[in-house]
Amino acid sequence: MAPGVAVVSVAVAMAIGVYAVAVIDGIAGRLVAGAGRRGVGVVLDPPRTVVLLLMQRRHRTERADAQGWALAPALLGGLAATGLAVVPVDRGTAVADPGTGFVVFATAIAFVMIAVFLHGWSPNSLFPLIGAYRYGAQALSLQIPFLLAMLATALPAESLAVMDIVEAQGDVWNVVRQPLGLPIYLMVGVGVGFWGPLNLPDGADLVGGTSAEDAGTDRLAWEVARAAMLFAIAAMGAAVFLGGWWGPLLPGPVWMALKTLCLLVVMVASRHLLARVRIEPFVVACWAVFIPLALVNIFVSGALLL
Repeated sequence: MAPGVAVVSVAVAMAIGVYAVAVIDGIAGRLVAGAGRRGVGVVLDPPRTVVLLLMQRRHRTERADAQGWALAPALLGGLAATGLAVVPVDRGTAVADPGTGFVVFATAIAFVMIAVFLHGWSPNSLFPLIGAYRYGAQALSLQIPFLLAMLATALPAESLAVMDIVEAQGDVWNVVRQPLGLPIYLMVGVGVGFWGPLNLPDGADLVGGTSAEDAGTDRLAWEVARAAMLFAIAAMGAAVFLGGWWGPLLPGPVWMALKTLCLLVVMVASRHLLARVRIEPFVVACWAVFIPLALVNIFVSGALLL
């Protein structure tokens, strides 16, 4: 694929994904609040929010790192685009199909910690800095179960190429082979996107955390980047766990879109259905529960293949 076409394709996909996250979030919020009948205008809420934030005045703190403040959302959005680029839409159709697409996506997820820490460090303010350190503990606890859950999907394909991982699910999807893998992956996805119950770096107890000093275009850029990362995680989950383009009757890209939408609904709705957890028990749960479960998942998967 030509570079220009690749960039445009990823940008369009990210724009659709960000809009989908905003609409799903709005619908879920209204349904939980019992305002479903008044939810018709929810499809227009994202453009209204964008206009309001564009008109809002930006906030600047004393001796802030202006370059880092601007770079943080750009870095997070770039990582989301990198991860999305290796997700195949159909057989033989992907923006990028390296033989190590799994590694590319895993690296993008690992570097999210840098973007979030930079976002909290740059304002030179107390609560954003605390949020940055909190995400450091959160991310370090998530990386191992994430890698193990993803690695298990590569075993049936005997390949680290995402296209091969999807191709190997022609008979049985990995969610059936590895029932523990998808729940662990979704938990990690919500944690990486610091969304809903795992929104620890930007929590209300920190008055917004790393986003406490954001306003106007700064907040818009950060929220767009967060939503793009959530969409990239959902798309990869649909590919490696739910069979990607495999499905009856409908074309492959349609199946891919529907499966991505299903995972996106689950992750976005968690914001309204589950209470935010505390950082201490979450870190303990990652090391004492999720890592052992991910190890059981990968050992069982390997034993079944042998």
